[in-house]
Amino acid sequence: MHSAEMQKSVSVQVDSDFALLLPSGAYEIKKMEPRSKLRKVILFCLLLSLFGMVAFGYFCPDQVCALSPRERMSESLALTYAEAPGRPLPDLIAQPGLSYDEVLHDDFRFDLNAHDVMVFLHIQKTGGTSFGRHLVMDLDLKRPCNCQRARKRCHCFRPHSNEIWLFSRYSTGWKCGLHADFTELTACVGGELDRHEGSAVHRRYFYITLLREPVSRYLSEYRHVKRGATWKGSRHWCQGRTASAAEVPPCYTGESWRGVTLEEFAACPWNLANNRQTRMLADLALVGCYNGTLRHRSSDTDRVLLASAKRNLAAMAYFGLTEFQKISQYVFEETFNLRFAVPFTQHNATVSGATLAALSPAQVAHIRRLNSLDLELYDFAKNLMFKRFEALKKRDSDFEFRWRHLGEVAPKVGVTEFDWDSNLEDATTEKSRGKLA
Repeated sequence: MHSAEMQKSVSVQVDSDFALLLPSGAYEIKKMEPRSKLRKVILFCLLLSLFGMVAFGYFCPDQVCALSPRERMSESLALTYAEAPGRPLPDLIAQPGLSYDEVLHDDFRFDLNAHDVMVFLHIQKTGGTSFGRHLVMDLDLKRPCNCQRARKRCHCFRPHSNEIWLFSRYSTGWKCGLHADFTELTACVGGELDRHEGSAVHRRYFYITLLREPVSRYLSEYRHVKRGATWKGSRHWCQGRTASAAEVPPCYTGESWRGVTLEEFAACPWNLANNRQTRMLADLALVGCYNGTLRHRSSDTDRVLLASAKRNLAAMAYFGLTEFQKISQYVFEETFNLRFAVPFTQHNATVSGATLAALSPAQVAHIRRLNSLDLELYDFAKNLMFKRFEALKKRDSDFEFRWRHLGEVAPKVGVTEFDWDSNLEDATTEKSRGKLA
């Protein structure tokens, strides 16, 4: 009777008083079994979600995703820089292409047969026009670029396909805007090539650029603007939109600034010639795009821009300096294992040099103040360039011979020679934007 009553009690109250009637060990076992299964289900779901996010981030093209990785990071980093301006940029910022250190690996080669693309960031008045012509006319390639005089454009295709390996003014035109900067190119190049080639391709990008001594570059730009250049076709694209007229106001009225004096040119507080090299190499999203570089410029935004420009320059696969043509040529050839068929020419006597000699010390000091960021960036670039040159020279067992015979290779066959020297270095209207051939 006692046993039957106990069994009845358990059956009646097991749902409401399970813990009191069952032995403690049995209850714990019954309690843990469903929880253990629940943990496994939750863990599986978390792992599945994590895998999905990683896969989506890897395979989603930039033109499909709402923001590129760089733009997504800029939003989260903006507050950090506002609170601690001037600190080195964090290592987590993604690079747009292969870095110089990656290129220097012993097993590296720029593969024209695969999907490697060289992207030339052309800063005004740095000698980029001459360098751009060297790229399309003078490289010793199995399939040289085919240049068409009438269009001022060259087809730079891979040896066994009509895919493009060079993204530059003379090979593709200004597809990302007239003199597109770092911010514009990194958001644009992949999508433009995908549209041209008809599909999204996983490419390796190699960003290259040239820098010039800032005072000489500034004076050269001044003389170019004085002749009537305006670069009105520049988009100033940043974070999905072009800069407004309020963010980039003009320094003049009318069609151009033709005939401007140096004093007038230097007096415009939002002249884009000021610190142009730093601005064009920096990630402008870090300072609120053009809103934080011209009208609302501060010492804090200056430090962020300069740090960003230094980091991006150092991470590029290659950069050259206008004042050191032979060293720049050697570093390019050794970096990419490509050879130019002609030696680069050093023009030490320039028009801007003559202009500089005619200036007063006060005028020179004022120009240096206007370009203080560029001066620091150039010193950084020059030190880095010579370090790279010395490192490449040490590992080159044939350096002495190579140095004496730089630019001497077998004559090229099948290249259409023509002269663009009679043309202005830069077009001044949006008509200069070419289309991918």
